[in-house]
Amino acid sequence: MNQASLGVIFDWDGVIIDSSQQHEMSWERLAASERRTLPAGHFKAGFGKKNEWIIPELLGWSRSPAEIHRLSLRKEELYREIIVERGLEALPGTHEFLMRLYDAQVPCCICSSTHRENILTILDVLGFAGLFGGMVTAEDVTLGKPHPDVFLRAAATIGRAPAHCVVFEDALAGIEAARAGGMKVVGVATTHGPEMLAGKVDRVVHRLDELSIKDLMELL
Repeated sequence: MNQASLGVIFDWDGVIIDSSQQHEMSWERLAASERRTLPAGHFKAGFGKKNEWIIPELLGWSRSPAEIHRLSLRKEELYREIIVERGLEALPGTHEFLMRLYDAQVPCCICSSTHRENILTILDVLGFAGLFGGMVTAEDVTLGKPHPDVFLRAAATIGRAPAHCVVFEDALAGIEAARAGGMKVVGVATTHGPEMLAGKVDRVVHRLDELSIKDLMELL
């Protein structure tokens, strides 16, 4: 295999950015405005999963498709409001690594349970527009992580075979999904420590720019 067939797929939150505090706060604001309760440990239990699963299955707030949709959209509106209030920066080493891929003409794709509007807004804020060859978001799939559909679609988006793709993930559900899709996985030790990721991924890093293009090729 040569470099020309390599593709790189990134989860979003916890890999490119860390807005876990803003997401958790948006759930808290939503619960307060809707006069609902949040179970203990809900945020970690739902990390990396779609709102459409979290609201009925984890929170038990509703099983009405219309109500789940309304709550999901409102939660994301609150999230964007918080981002504007507090600002956001990319994780250390992220811009350097993305430029490394861009200069080497290695196509990369965002693959996330996050809503598209959230990602587009943050890409613009960070000045990252144009660094990705595409994105697969919550709106594009029916089955979220740990189902592999999101990553398989991402590979197709950048025209790469799944076996030629390296996925960067921080969440266990995402790691499981990438594995199920037949891809190599780099675990980013932001949400979970290296000891929890070890054995589940092909390589563990603390920041993206720890790896070179050669390192990615060696994984494959």
